[in-house]
Amino acid sequence: MEGNSDNDGGRINLTNLAPVPPEQSGEGLPYAPENFPNPGDIWRWKAGKRISSNGNYRDRYLYLPRRLAASYRGGGFPSKLAAERYVKESFPRVNIADFFASFSWSIPSGLPGNMNPVADGGLRQLELKQQPESDFDIGGCKAGNKTCSSLILEEEKENSSVTPCDICCVEPKFCRECCCILCYKTVDSAYGGYSYIMCKVKLGNNICGHVCHLECALRSYSAGTVGGTIGLDAEYFCWRCDGRTELISHANKLLQTCEAIETDGADIKEKILTLGICLLRGSEKVAAKELLSLIALASLKLKHGTNTEDSLKADDNFAATSSDDEGPLKNFNVQKGTKSFHYQSELLKLDAEFDKTMEDLEKSHKYEYKLAEERLHTHKKYLLNISQQLDKEKSELASETNSSRSSVLLQTVEKRNEQLRQELKKFEEMKKVANGFGSTSKESLEKHFGL
Repeated sequence: MEGNSDNDGGRINLTNLAPVPPEQSGEGLPYAPENFPNPGDIWRWKAGKRISSNGNYRDRYLYLPRRLAASYRGGGFPSKLAAERYVKESFPRVNIADFFASFSWSIPSGLPGNMNPVADGGLRQLELKQQPESDFDIGGCKAGNKTCSSLILEEEKENSSVTPCDICCVEPKFCRECCCILCYKTVDSAYGGYSYIMCKVKLGNNICGHVCHLECALRSYSAGTVGGTIGLDAEYFCWRCDGRTELISHANKLLQTCEAIETDGADIKEKILTLGICLLRGSEKVAAKELLSLIALASLKLKHGTNTEDSLKADDNFAATSSDDEGPLKNFNVQKGTKSFHYQSELLKLDAEFDKTMEDLEKSHKYEYKLAEERLHTHKKYLLNISQQLDKEKSELASETNSSRSSVLLQTVEKRNEQLRQELKKFEEMKKVANGFGSTSKESLEKHFGL
């Protein structure tokens, strides 16, 4: 980008930008808009830590002007897509290309590509999984991962195409299907691929398709239950598409995977169960709390040398002790013969079904609003056209001197007047949709809105 126009029509030089230290922040140009949407509105920016192969920061953040931040939860955007969505929704008449052209989204680090700052102030090379040069592009995998095609189970493919990505997917040696978007190392499909998650959030007709280590997501506060701007509750937040995925079903698979492992796999069982506990800890969802207790019970049994098989059925006489390593099951007792958690499978569906219902309801409301807006706007224009035609015909009648012609015009004016009266009456009926489609009569919905 050689230069850009500012809001006053001048030219802003966005070439040869000065390097910025990691996690540096600032206001306005060249890394944030100025005087948008109104004069005096200065946006803020912040650089991340990770550095792409081209030397620019892989992560950067954009923050609203103080005047707008109060009315928007969080006030900031962790990705270009999130900022684009906000501008499109809040300022639909603004050309989104012009908006991003008014400042530089890329922030130069002045450092070699694929470098990461570390705690002591130095730098370390990103630990990309190295492969022999001859192995690269094996079966289309840029990371040279020979087992890449096995990482995506058939049921996960869903016959959906992935959305084009010009952020991480343009990086050399990065494969969307098997490289974690946070650490760039390949994920492991062992034990059902328990250690990573694929984002299958729908983006139009496609899915996101990026994968991420769950441990990386937990460390970066993008998985589990997290407060603050993101606000997660047993969910995974994808930094590439801003999509959210519930983690209860994944945690349930962890428990099932653990139960299927042979009895001599205590170490991997403990690792899987610990991951499940981390994903669900702190959740306010009923299903998550129930499953957390179940996984913690299985973990406690494992520590005491008890099989974790059939841990969904609490029918053994196992009493938790009061040792310090009991975690969330301290003083938790399972009485012999009780049939606890038989409703677990139904509870596990509750949150997912609730979220799906609310999502469908939101889509339904948006559709109803758009339909009502279109029909009411069309009818309003129709009424204005009729009234203009009536005014024209009245004017002709007033200036007509021929009696026979006047008689014809008079009849026309009376018919037009009656037409306008009927259409106004219809418009009053249509306005009742303001109470919601559910409170509007079926006759009115069918007659006026085609439903």
